[in-house]
Amino acid sequence: MENLKGIFCGAVGVAGGIVINLLGGWDNALAALFICIILDYLTGLAVAGVFKKSPKTKNGALESRAGLKGLIRKIVMIVLVGIAHTLDILIGTTYIRYTVIIGFICNEVISLIENAGLMGVPVPDVIKNTVDVLKGEEEKKDE
Repeated sequence: MENLKGIFCGAVGVAGGIVINLLGGWDNALAALFICIILDYLTGLAVAGVFKKSPKTKNGALESRAGLKGLIRKIVMIVLVGIAHTLDILIGTTYIRYTVIIGFICNEVISLIENAGLMGVPVPDVIKNTVDVLKGEEEKKDE
């Protein structure tokens, strides 16, 4: 049994190392992105599960389909970081990966602020206005 545990831990370690390598290595930017992704997902779960105010479901409550969509979106964000890293390697730069990571961090922070507002956390007006402006620009692109 002990041998099986060692094999499993080794396999997980190797797989994790491969994934992190494909993402360009573990650095502060990637750590910040993962922290933001996790916090956004957890606050989204709290908004739906505890506060029943999720704008992503009809009744505002937890819904497995909405949660799965959220997880898939987060996975695709991580895949895009890997693609950005690959592009950096191809053209011999380092800024594409960082640009993608910073863009996703900004998106996650906006979502965190929205979740905080839905939970009733007092959000300063200057932050609310900034989020509204950014969301307005996003809606214009969709039209």
